[in-house]
Amino acid sequence: MKDVTPLNDGWTLRHEGALLPAVVPGCVHTDLHAAGIVPDPLLGLNETEVAWVGRRSWTYERQLAHDGGHERTDLVLDGLDTAATLTLDGRTLGSTRNMHRGYRFDVTGATGLLEIAFASAYDEAEAVRALTGDRPNVYPEPSQYIRKMACNFGWDWGPTLVTAGIWRPVRLEHWSTARLASVRPLVTVEGGTGRAEIRIAVERTDSGRERVLTVTASVAGVRAEARVEGDEAVVRLDVDAPRLWWPRGYGDQHLYDLTVELRDAGGVLDGWERRIGFRTVEVDRSADEHGTGFTLVVNGVRIFARGVNWIPDDVFPSRITPERYRTRLRQAADAHVDLVRVWGGGIYEDEAFYTACDELGLMVWQDFLFACSAYPEEQPLRGEVEAEARDNVVRLMPHPSLVLWNGNNENLWGFRDWEWEPELAGDSWGEGYYLGLLPRLVAELDPTRPYAAGSPWSGSWDHHPNDPAHGTHHSWEVWNRQDYAEYRADVPRFVAEFGWQAPPALATLHRALPGEDLAPDSPGMLHHQKAEDGNGKLNRGVARHFDLPGRDFDRWHYLTQVVQARAVAAGIEHWRSHWPVCAGTVVWQLNDCWPVSSWSAIDGDGRPKPLYHELRRVYADRLLTLLPTGDGGEGGPVLAVVNQAGAEWRTSVELRRVEADGTTLHRAVREVAVGPRSVVRIPVPEELVPGAASAKEFLVADADGLRALHFPVADKEFAYPAPEFDVDVEAVAGKRDTVDVVVSAHTLLRDLLLQADRLDPAAEADQGLRTLLPGERLRIRVTGCGSVDEARARSALFSAGAR
Repeated sequence: MKDVTPLNDGWTLRHEGALLPAVVPGCVHTDLHAAGIVPDPLLGLNETEVAWVGRRSWTYERQLAHDGGHERTDLVLDGLDTAATLTLDGRTLGSTRNMHRGYRFDVTGATGLLEIAFASAYDEAEAVRALTGDRPNVYPEPSQYIRKMACNFGWDWGPTLVTAGIWRPVRLEHWSTARLASVRPLVTVEGGTGRAEIRIAVERTDSGRERVLTVTASVAGVRAEARVEGDEAVVRLDVDAPRLWWPRGYGDQHLYDLTVELRDAGGVLDGWERRIGFRTVEVDRSADEHGTGFTLVVNGVRIFARGVNWIPDDVFPSRITPERYRTRLRQAADAHVDLVRVWGGGIYEDEAFYTACDELGLMVWQDFLFACSAYPEEQPLRGEVEAEARDNVVRLMPHPSLVLWNGNNENLWGFRDWEWEPELAGDSWGEGYYLGLLPRLVAELDPTRPYAAGSPWSGSWDHHPNDPAHGTHHSWEVWNRQDYAEYRADVPRFVAEFGWQAPPALATLHRALPGEDLAPDSPGMLHHQKAEDGNGKLNRGVARHFDLPGRDFDRWHYLTQVVQARAVAAGIEHWRSHWPVCAGTVVWQLNDCWPVSSWSAIDGDGRPKPLYHELRRVYADRLLTLLPTGDGGEGGPVLAVVNQAGAEWRTSVELRRVEADGTTLHRAVREVAVGPRSVVRIPVPEELVPGAASAKEFLVADADGLRALHFPVADKEFAYPAPEFDVDVEAVAGKRDTVDVVVSAHTLLRDLLLQADRLDPAAEADQGLRTLLPGERLRIRVTGCGSVDEARARSALFSAGAR
């Protein structure tokens, strides 16, 4: 049987003639910081102080010794970042130039000093650029010339911290006769029968060439065996009436242990085990009267995808533990998210990410790693792209949560709209990858899953790549140039990216910018704002609805959070109300990789923004929303009652036209029955509609604890009364550091928010923005807060109506 020896200990990093302790998996930046050589790159302006690290070469080393109990010993490296030469006892083992691949070297009988010398990623990229010629890029960095995490070179939410190092585990594998080189389970369901076709490749030693080898596979109590012919074998397993894997909200996530063993006459030589799920997945891209659809269909059920975009959860991905993956993904699931798109400028995530998605019922849309750039298709990149794709398709395909392979992020769109075509002058730019190589590889290796050429993509060059009526759409004009009300201007078939910025939580800012007198334009705030004209767009977004608060940073911070939450909610409410024409929204973005002003719902320290709580509301199975106008932008408000649950929703909706002082001017009740996975849209009766320019009236809809609001004018024009409310703090029996903050409203309190981190950096509230009418009470559970009195609780409360 194969033996494995981990090699994650005993490494050192050479620096200025000294050997520093090195952590593997890890990277140069984290090792230098641990040794006191560089400051924390994520704090203050330190990013600029460590820029030199990415332009240097670095060498990791350790002694290698092993026994000779097997015919073969391989050095296996799951991830090297990025361009490296490996030597053992002075003998060159080989070289690498791809962060996204694993590597294997034969070190049988060899011992001595193992050295991994990393070239500067900039040097490697420039060497490739010299061979292929220039290509356009959204950012002034050479990320498209090296197969490395593109956002290492900076993004409009991330720092430029160009890493190097051994970023995934290292081990020795000792084996004899033969080993399992790859296992590809093709899992489907046909006519109620679960089918697992296991395609296996083996590698043999010289003495194992003529050996008779067999493979056995078992799942759900079914076992089958096949003989290895040459270096390949296929085992087929049929499981009667398996329990299916479903996305969360549609059913349970049934998983089965699949085991594979490679044997010869002497017994087991190697083994492989994963958990699989039986389910079918397709994308319905049929043409209809609205254009060309893009609807995920799992186990025959059409799904409105409630999605979020995922970026690497840390600038240094080796620091992301399985527990951290699960925490962040649990946060997503708790917000009723059912799809996570792994964005193409990051990494193929660790197994722990996909395992958590399997268990939580989060569908995974996996980009191949191309983003916002024209990519050369010549060597040496083309061979690396193919090897990388093969590696990762085979590695990830056992996971039932993986439902879609996607060729790239925004490159097809970029070619058409970002003036790439004249600059390229006929040079390759990646189209051959997205429309040729990658779909061919997916069809060869993983034909059980759909492939999309890119996001956005209309399905062919017959339509504009970002045409909202065809395929997937990225909606960025609104954030860049318009008010968020413009999200309601159209109904895309599938919104794969849209979003609005806000700064992180106050406690996150205080940690990241120690000692800084915080202001929107203070040095650290500007440094931790990477978007082009980011603060300008934040301020214009606020100014359309509120008076800008001048130097009142606390008020500015609160208002930017409010506008972010409202903006994203406006888009989702509108698009969900148009199901099934629109079949999904994928918010940019769930998470952050450092403390920064960005589009995230959870900031770089893991603290939820108000947007996160708003996602919990607008992504819930049941949603009540008041849309300002009917279809086509005409008519009065429309009540949309959205039911994504599998059972009918019967409810009584109370509609009230209310004055600013809380007086109800008119009231009506509508009985509504909404079928499973469907939407009912009801025009609001004229007598309930506030005047189009009224600064004193608004509309409220309530049903089953859900609330929707319609204000006819911007907040700065509305006659909000001065907010008056009582605050009580109640201890929660049996729960340490937990209190209930109870707010009793005497006036209208619009978008009331308790910023729990103002009470304690570890505190978290279970509520986001809530609007109370006079006489209503709100109970907010706060955990991790220590001792809190009414005065402190009041100081952490904000509302939109305050001046």
